[in-house]
Amino acid sequence: MHRTTRIKITELNPHLMCVLCGGYFIDATTIIECLHSFCKMCIVRYLETSKYCPICDVQVHKTKPLLNIRSDKTLQDIVYKLVPGLFKNEMKRRRDFYAEHPVDASNGSNEDRGEVADEDKRIITDDEIISLSIEFFDQSRLGGGVEDKHTKDQVANKRYLQCPAAMTVMHLRKFLRSKMDIPNAYQVEVMYEDEPLKDYYTLMDIAYIYTWRRNGPLPLKYRVRPNCKKMKVSHAQQEGQNSAGRSGPESDSASEKAGSPAGAQSTSSSLPSPGTPAQSPPAHGPNNVNGTPTTAPQTPSRSFTQFGSSNKPRKVSLNGSSTSSG
Repeated sequence: MHRTTRIKITELNPHLMCVLCGGYFIDATTIIECLHSFCKMCIVRYLETSKYCPICDVQVHKTKPLLNIRSDKTLQDIVYKLVPGLFKNEMKRRRDFYAEHPVDASNGSNEDRGEVADEDKRIITDDEIISLSIEFFDQSRLGGGVEDKHTKDQVANKRYLQCPAAMTVMHLRKFLRSKMDIPNAYQVEVMYEDEPLKDYYTLMDIAYIYTWRRNGPLPLKYRVRPNCKKMKVSHAQQEGQNSAGRSGPESDSASEKAGSPAGAQSTSSSLPSPGTPAQSPPAHGPNNVNGTPTTAPQTPSRSFTQFGSSNKPRKVSLNGSSTSSG
C-alpha cells in the first residue's frame, strides 16, 4: 500500500524562489516561451537590458520581450499558502510604501496597495484560530430528504470548537475519544462530508483542500467503528471454536492424544462396540506398551481397563476369565 509522506518546505524552495533575487515569488510572472517564472519586478528589470531568459537563454521576444510574459496568479497563491506569513508581510510592506508615497496610491488594485486581508485572499496562518463544528455521521441521512425531526436532532448533537489551524486530525480524534470515553476496541474517524480524513491533515490543510469559504464554522463529522485488527482476530477465534464444535468428541480425543507426551490413548476415550474390531487413528499410530507396538484383539471384549502407568500390564477380561498382556 502506498504511504503518503509530508514534504518539507525546504524541498520545494527551488520551485518557489526567484533565481534573480533569491527570495520567494512576489507577483509571480512566467515567460510564455519556456515557462520559467520570476518575480514581476525582477524579470521586468532584467528584460530592460536583455531579451533572453535568465535560466535557459531562450529568446523571449526580438524587440519587445515584455509582450511575452504573463502574470501567474495560481503559482503566487501556492507560494502564499505554503510560506507562513509571506502574504501578511507583503501586504504590510505595500501599505507602508503607499503611506510614504500617497500620490502613487491611486493606481493599481487593492492587493497592489496592500489592502487585502487574509480572509479575503483565503490565506490561513498556523497560529490562526479556526472555528469548526463536529457532529456524528449518520449514513442513513445521505439518501432522500431530511425530515424536520432529523434536522432538529442534528442541530442538537452538533458541537462547536475553536482550535489552532495547525491542529491535526489525530489530535481531534484523541480529543473525541477521551471526551466520549470510547474504548480502544473501536476507532474514531473524522470526516469532511462523507470522506475520511488523514491523521496528518491539519485544519489549514482541510480548509485549502475542500475550499472552505469562511462562511461559517468548518463542518466536520465523526463516526465510531470497530477496530479492524481485533475484528479479524476475534473472527479467526470464532471460526476455530466452530470447527472444534463441529468435529465433536473425535477431534477432542485426537487433540488430547497429540498433547500427551507418549501418544498413549486417554482413559476417557470411547470404546469400540463389541462387534467392531478396535483400530487406532492413522494420525497417531498403534498403541505402545513397554515400547512394543501392539494391536487390540479383534475378539469382542466386555470390559477394558488401562492403568495410569504405561509400564504396567493391561488386564483384559474375556468371558469371565482374567488374562494379562505384558
